[in-house]
Amino acid sequence: MSEVQAPTTVEDERVIQRSRLRESLIRPELGGIVGTVIVFTLFALFAFDSGMFNSQGVMNWSQVSAQFMIIAVGACMLMIAGEFDLSVGSMIGFSGMMIAIFSVTLGWPVWLAIIVTFALALSIGALNGIIVVRTGLPSFIVTLAFLFILRGFTIFFPQTIERKTIIGGIKDAAEGDWLAPVFGGKILTGLFQWMGEAGIIAVFERGTRQGMPVVEGVPMLIVWALVLVVFGHVVLTKTRFGNWIFAAGGDAQAARYAGVPVNRVKILMFMFTAFCATVFATCQVMEFGSAGADRGLLKEFEAIIAVVIGGALLTGGYGSVIGAALGALIFGVVQQGLFFAGVESSLFRVFLGVILLFAVILNTYVRRMITGEK
Repeated sequence: MSEVQAPTTVEDERVIQRSRLRESLIRPELGGIVGTVIVFTLFALFAFDSGMFNSQGVMNWSQVSAQFMIIAVGACMLMIAGEFDLSVGSMIGFSGMMIAIFSVTLGWPVWLAIIVTFALALSIGALNGIIVVRTGLPSFIVTLAFLFILRGFTIFFPQTIERKTIIGGIKDAAEGDWLAPVFGGKILTGLFQWMGEAGIIAVFERGTRQGMPVVEGVPMLIVWALVLVVFGHVVLTKTRFGNWIFAAGGDAQAARYAGVPVNRVKILMFMFTAFCATVFATCQVMEFGSAGADRGLLKEFEAIIAVVIGGALLTGGYGSVIGAALGALIFGVVQQGLFFAGVESSLFRVFLGVILLFAVILNTYVRRMITGEK
């Protein structure tokens, strides 16, 4: 009687086996991680005693990084879906101005002004997406047109209504408002008060605020940045919709054949980008108490640069929100670090350009080396 042989497992030759090291090297965050390590190392060497790494210094570059981070999350997810939005900067200025006009000029409650502005911004984002998917025009062209349209309205409305391009008084209007602290407040104030009393962080030594901590809490700008990064990362890596985003940007036609609602995905990503820009604008007007027609200039390019430093491809279908967040962190640290190091501030963009070029070359070279691409 012959023995029954156990079935042998046949390895599927279509499945490429990679080591953990090889997998980590082709992650889109690689350039952002390397860039972040280099930047922090340089400033730790040349600006450690300048106050850059005390409580106030950390808060300074954290807030600047958070600004870039908020808009980079939206830009990253849209780029992964295969599209661009060059109207982000103009949307920031437009949304801030609308909040100011609704609340200060028209006398609406601030919470209503914020909600209506978000609805308006999402509608404009949806319109961008609908025009792109229905006409087949490049998103570069469509959003470039909206860059000028929104910036024009941002200048026209306050000049026509108030005869000026800066509207103040938002802090007074927001006094006692229930929604304003969600964008302009601070959290963990009790913790920072305790750290000041314990001598862990610096406190004011004279004046009316003697004994109060120099850093009073974590601004909502930073909270929003962290929430959006976590949200974007979870959506991209843990949900079916995240797979749709990658598919829409990788090969839209093949994704359609597979049943992916490509048009809906792209429209929603345009809306999310507008949402992120409006979050930025709302936090900004709550912090400064005013809205200016020049707010948000060049922010669209800074967001795209942060995303590219973070490893996303301009062609879509590849990228990481964590990488984009690291790119934004590099922005903030370099911008503030040059000041602390006593370097001429005009070199900021030179430094940034070098980091961008290095990150892109590193990501491209390593990905080709590991995957065998040419």
